[in-house]
Amino acid sequence: MLVDLLLGGLCAIMFLPLTTGYCAYSYGRSFWLWFALGCFLPIVSFFVLFALIARRQFNPGQQLVDEAKQILAQAAVKKG
Repeated sequence: MLVDLLLGGLCAIMFLPLTTGYCAYSYGRSFWLWFALGCFLPIVSFFVLFALIARRQFNPGQQLVDEAKQILAQAAVKKG
């Protein structure tokens, strides 16, 4: 009974650091760095990462770079 409670609590506590790490990794940032930040500062790190991702997504220059990367990747697949 106590072991189940501890495992459930551990899973609940690790949800936010895992989510933060996964989001960071998805956008080219270090999973382990953001996972560690999520463990020590769970809510703060999540909102900081959210702000960094939002800033990148709302930057028109970055959107053009991302589109160009996709076009080049598709051209490389067709060529190769």
